[in-house]
Amino acid sequence: MFSMLSLAVTSMLISLAVAIPTTTPPVTTPTSEECCDSIVQSSSSPAGTVAALLGIDLAGLDVPVGLSCSPISVGGSACGGTTVVCDAPEAEWGGLIAINCLPITV
Repeated sequence: MFSMLSLAVTSMLISLAVAIPTTTPPVTTPTSEECCDSIVQSSSSPAGTVAALLGIDLAGLDVPVGLSCSPISVGGSACGGTTVVCDAPEAEWGGLIAINCLPITV
């Protein structure tokens, strides 16, 4: 009985993973100033988890990514995280991740 339940759950998770489309983001010159809660390597577990939830494939990329990012406005705002310049995150990523983030030194 337990093995049948385990098999059903595993099958359902595999079906869900296959149903989520993945895209590999292009890595271009960073142009968007962002305030991110943290910066991690694209190969790290936190980056992989967020990317998987958004359908982003980071496999093969070796760039810093920002997690929980918001754009820095022209008027300025206090950044409680890390100030970086990144590839402009796509709207559907909802500020959860930004690609190729480089620190801004003031």
